[in-house]
Amino acid sequence: MRITKRTNIAVRLLMYCAANADRLVTKSEIADCCNISENHLAQVINQLSQLGYLHTQRGRNGGMSLGRSADEIRIGDIFREVEGNLPMVECFADADNTCPLINACRLKEALSQAARAFYASLDDISLASLVCDNPALLRILQPVTCTR
Repeated sequence: MRITKRTNIAVRLLMYCAANADRLVTKSEIADCCNISENHLAQVINQLSQLGYLHTQRGRNGGMSLGRSADEIRIGDIFREVEGNLPMVECFADADNTCPLINACRLKEALSQAARAFYASLDDISLASLVCDNPALLRILQPVTCTR
């Protein structure tokens, strides 16, 4: 299974916000620290704010912060909501499926079970568990150390 760039950005963004929970953070500092294009980041910020994971504030003193407690944010939910219903293989895409094996192939069910297990394992992980008691990560995600 390959995770999209959007999901990768979403997790980095949320980790940055969790590591800097005491203040509003800016798009430019996240882009700099996490090595993300500001254009890609803006799209993910918009999606995560619509989903309630981020609170955004416009203006000169604007920025963003977590929209929920880091303990309440489950990584499995982030992956599901950001990845959406991307088909893992052609047979998952009902409209575009041209596979002649669809009526006899058992791979689709095996992959469905594997995907459920993958997401279930991520459901056990909170955003807080990725950031809390992780001094090496916290050092990396501080704005002073992020200048490149």
